[in-house]
Amino acid sequence: QVQLVEFGGGLVQPGGSLRLSCAASGLTLNDYDIGWFRQAPGKEREGISCITNSVAGTFYIESVKGRFTISRDSAKDTVYLQMNSLKPEDTAVYYCAADFKCRIGLSGDSIYISPTFAFWGQGTQVTVSS
Repeated sequence: QVQLVEFGGGLVQPGGSLRLSCAASGLTLNDYDIGWFRQAPGKEREGISCITNSVAGTFYIESVKGRFTISRDSAKDTVYLQMNSLKPEDTAVYYCAADFKCRIGLSGDSIYISPTFAFWGQGTQVTVSS
């Protein structure tokens, strides 16, 4: 049985940082492209970043570019999302997802990361508030 699990969510003040981790059982994350998504109350799930499993290409939507960093630790088979300079509008449930390919499109001045991933975690809450 495939299971993805996110760690590291919590409450942080504006301007603060959190690092989310994504680990899995039943599959090897190193074999997949990994995406991070988030869903705020009353909003649709939004793809925010993706890392490919070959040449470790990374993609970010404009609103998190320069603040968030996606990375892999291949030895630990774990994917991270380092989130700096957090804003209240980053408050959401954050999910990691795995698939053989991140599907990236253009959306205005940013990119769109399709949520067509095969495997999903249960999500971890990130709340940015003073």
